[in-house]
Order: sequence, then C-alpha cells, then structure tokens
Amino acid sequence: MQPETANIPKPRCSWPRTLTSSPLLPLQTVVRHVLEGLNAFELKELENSGYYPDTTNEWRGPAELSAVHIAQMREMMGQSGGSLDPIQAFRAHWNLDGTQEVRLRLLCHKDVRYVMKHFDGTRPLEQVMEEAKPRPALRGLSVGAAPNFQSGSKVLGRYYRLEIIDPTTDAVVFGDANLSFALNLARHRKALGHVGRVLATTFENLETLRERYMEIDDTIKMLDDHLADVYHEVDCTRIALDPRFKNMEGSIGAVYYNFPHAGAAWVDLQPGQGHVTGFYDSHPIVNWRHENLMRLFFRNLRYFVKPGGLVKIASNMGAVGVRYSYILGSAEQNEFQHVETLPFLEWSLHRYGRAYGDRRDKKKRPGDGQGYNAQKAESDMVYTFEYRPSGRELPIQEIKFPPTFQTIMGCNDGPFKNLDAVSSKALARQLHERFIKEVSGIHVG
Repeated sequence: MQPETANIPKPRCSWPRTLTSSPLLPLQTVVRHVLEGLNAFELKELENSGYYPDTTNEWRGPAELSAVHIAQMREMMGQSGGSLDPIQAFRAHWNLDGTQEVRLRLLCHKDVRYVMKHFDGTRPLEQVMEEAKPRPALRGLSVGAAPNFQSGSKVLGRYYRLEIIDPTTDAVVFGDANLSFALNLARHRKALGHVGRVLATTFENLETLRERYMEIDDTIKMLDDHLADVYHEVDCTRIALDPRFKNMEGSIGAVYYNFPHAGAAWVDLQPGQGHVTGFYDSHPIVNWRHENLMRLFFRNLRYFVKPGGLVKIASNMGAVGVRYSYILGSAEQNEFQHVETLPFLEWSLHRYGRAYGDRRDKKKRPGDGQGYNAQKAESDMVYTFEYRPSGRELPIQEIKFPPTFQTIMGCNDGPFKNLDAVSSKALARQLHERFIKEVSGIHVG
C-alpha cells in the first residue's frame, strides 16, 4: 500500500521551499512531512496566508507550529467545534440558509422530528415541512416518539441531554479507564427501566487496571449487579475483528467514547533508564495517531450500530490531540450525521470519576480536583451523531501513515532534544517500530 501523500504535489511556494531547504533548520525533514500532507489547494492557501513559523519559539519547533496552524486553517473553513443545537447542526449539514433555520425553529416537536428524518436534499425543505403537518404524533417508548409539543428544537435537545435512548438495544462504552462512566450509564438505564444491556470496555488489561485503580474490582462487581458485561483489552479501531463482538452486527443503539486519546507515544530505554515521552499531542511525529483513531473508530462502528443509533463523543473543543475536526470529519466520512454538540456540563451523565487513562492515575486524577492542562471544563463538549447509512458502498477508509524513519531521525525537539547521534538513532528506531505496529493493527498497551 502506498502512502496517501505519495501523489500530492511538492510545495511550490517560497515559504515551504525556504523553510524546508535551509541548513539552519534541523527540523526540515519534519516540516516537509507536514507539508506533504497538504493538497494543492491547501498549499496555495498556506502561501497566500503569509504565515511563517516562529523559529525562535523555545517550546515548540517550526514543524509543530506549522502543523497546528494548518489544522486551524482547515477548521476555519469548516464547522465550529463549539455548542450547536439540533437545528444549527441540521442547517450546517445541509447548508441551509438563515430563513430556513428560522422556519425550522417554528415547528413543533412532531414536525421537526419528521423533517429531520425524511429530508435528504432531493426535495425542497419547505415541501417536507408541509408534508409533516398532517402526520400523526408518534407514541410509545420508541426513540423519537414525538408528541405535539411546541418549540420542537428545545424538546429535541432534551433527548440528548437527558440520554433518552432506545430502551431495548445494547449500549457500548469504549475506552472507559476506570469503568466509572459505564457504571453511571448502567444505573441511568436501570432507573429508566431499560432492558438493553450495557457493554463496558477498557483498552488496558485487568492487571494494569488493578495497579492504577484500587476500586476497579468493586466497580466491576457493581456493573455485574446491573447485568452489564465488561471486556478488557478492546481496541475500538478493530472491533470488527474482535471475536467478542461476533453476532452483534446491527444491534447497538448507543455508543459512548469520552475524551478519546491515542495514548502517550513512549518507548522503553535501556534497563534502569525508564521510558521516554516528551511530544505534545499536536506534534506531527505523533498527531497522525489521533486522527487515525477517529477514522478507524467510526469505520468499525458501521458494522455494529443500527440505523438511527446514536454515537456520543465527549471531548474538549480545544484539544490538540484528537481535534474536534477529526471527530466531525471522521463521522461524516462514515455516514454518522452530526445532530448536536451540547456542552458537557449540561449532559445528564457528566458526573462520573474521570481519569487520565494512563500511569498518572496511580497518583492523581481529574476527578480528585486535578485538571487537564490548557483545557477548561466550559470547553468540554459532547459531539452527538446519528447513524444514517445510505446503502452505498463506501470507499476504503483513508488513514494517515506514520512518519518514515528518516523523518523521525530529522527531529531534534521533544524527547530528541539534547540527545547524541547514537541515542537519537536508537530512539528513532524504537518509535518507528512502535508506529509500524500501531498502523498495522497490533494492540500496543
């Protein structure tokens, strides 16, 4: 398989040529790696912007600054990562105008539900709105039951905040480090009388969880009391190949993934020397891992989520690892329509024991008063999607390929800073081997 950047035109503007060819910039190979990930339009926009990275920045190098600028440039041309109610999300998806949005807001709950379900862009929106008026209101416990309440957009938003999901289908939680969110969800479903089960999963194995969370066995027992199932060592990008998910195709009604992260890209050094971290999540040497996480996550969900099923991903709108644009873009590529972005603190399930999901949890956790660096709780969002498959066969899922060994060798910031040539080469080889395992689908815990 050839990297997707193989046929991308080489930079033809003075900014990239100067920056990537200067002998004074040791990060030139990493900068070139960043630029080769752009298409011709983006390269032209970058040239026209007049942007040039701050080569004197003591915290971040030119490659990382350039990568962040390019990501922000793409996001400025796309959808916002902040709060969007169902009408705003619907308008953004179908590129409606302001007058159409106003008319949608005047619809009652029954009618706005009908329009959102049946409008597919092939007929005028106004025709579907008129068609909705004589339709009877839905009744019963089914998701989307829509009595004739006024202010349909507000009532619709309450469904997402109060977690009114299909009571008969299974709900799956991915990447729940200490299983506290899954327990919260199981209690919520039990209180509502749901018969669908909760499937709680962790990326780590049970032994690792016991080292980090002394309460984990008690949590698992409480989940068992609520008839929930717990699976460990689940890679959410490969559930289509996980035998534990066999025969679950098309049966899942709700999926949750809170604050997704591809994990720290650390490698072991010589015995007694510990391990290496040191890259910010936004660094191009490691950031591709976060984008792939979302792309492969949504592609795998297509096999298991039933049409109309909901997927909710909680994340900070300012996150620089899994950027909000990665979430929105990956969902759209796989026919998960964005239906609302609601503030995390307004979500009925937001009160649970949040954890970092790594070694830090042994000593401190966000739920114990510890915060996340450069992330405010007010910027935490819940991105909500509904699976609406078209029936068409989708193209093979594109992924980002890891940087080459030569590119990594050209890096001298992060963990490479102040390393001698021998140590730098050894670290580059270890990182490259780890990256090849990850992109090949090998579970690296």
